[in-house]
Amino acid sequence: MVGRRSQRWSAEDPDAPGVPGPPDPVCPLCERPIPRRARSSLHHLTPKLKGGTHRGTVRLHQICHSAIHARYSEAEIAKRLADVEALRADPEIARFLVWVRGKPDDFHAATRMTRARRSARRSN
Repeated sequence: MVGRRSQRWSAEDPDAPGVPGPPDPVCPLCERPIPRRARSSLHHLTPKLKGGTHRGTVRLHQICHSAIHARYSEAEIAKRLADVEALRADPEIARFLVWVRGKPDDFHAATRMTRARRSARRSN
């Protein structure tokens, strides 16, 4: 039959019933698993605009990545938040992490830029 998936599964198929797939990666920021169905992205620890094109990246939940960029400029990330430990230690990100850790692993919500950052952007 055309258009139907065969009910036979190969041993290598990660979606095969009863076949455990590879473990989900863990978001280094919030320390929750990143399921395959969850939105995620690569975060350049040093922003590309500040010379981080070929430097380290980490896979984060999209909501965690958006929270960083909604709160801080590329320059501020490059100067003082260029590693995961510094991000976790930041008071604003720490407050966000307390909130997001109570959400499901595949949770996503739109993230807006903070009021302070929006007003600073308008004044420039």
